[in-house]
Amino acid sequence: MRPANLKTKIFLDSGDPNETKEAIKLLGFLDGQTTNPTLISKNPDAAARLARGEKFSEQEILDFYRQTVQEISGLIPDGSVSIEVYADPSTSSGDMLAQGREFYSWIPNAHIKFPCNEEGLKAAEQAVKEGMRVNVTLCFSQGQAAAVHAATLRLRSGENTPRGQVFVSPFVGRLDDRGENGMDLIKNILKMYREAGSHVEVLT
Repeated sequence: MRPANLKTKIFLDSGDPNETKEAIKLLGFLDGQTTNPTLISKNPDAAARLARGEKFSEQEILDFYRQTVQEISGLIPDGSVSIEVYADPSTSSGDMLAQGREFYSWIPNAHIKFPCNEEGLKAAEQAVKEGMRVNVTLCFSQGQAAAVHAATLRLRSGENTPRGQVFVSPFVGRLDDRGENGMDLIKNILKMYREAGSHVEVLT
């Protein structure tokens, strides 16, 4: 059971439902789980198939991703499960949004992960206006975090977006790897969001 006095939400970063079960067994609860294509490829079932030299077709990849997140969703029905769109630097916001709409239909507790670049922010802005929950990833600066707040601030009706609908995921480890202090970025983003009364929640 979740401790009543715990203010921080606990998320698991994994593409393996067995790890979800283990986390719940150890903690007694789990508030959410983030997935991405790399984590899904490390799922034991997928890894075993790849180790045998068997490749997945595009449709098989989508089917496997959907089945995996549906299983995870069933384990944490009151939590959040982030599903990441497939995107490279040339992927358009339209293509990301089309993926996001499909992925959002897979489970009732989805947050769709878009990259924190120009096209990803356009997709996130439209997704929020359509009522989707989003998680903007690949955030490396306070400026990018500010852009996430601005892009997702209002719903289609013009009302402010409620808390819980938008996450931002700064890459602490990547910053640490290049000699920066990733947790300083988190501290500064949280301070900025508190002062602005932001609707965005930070996943660290």
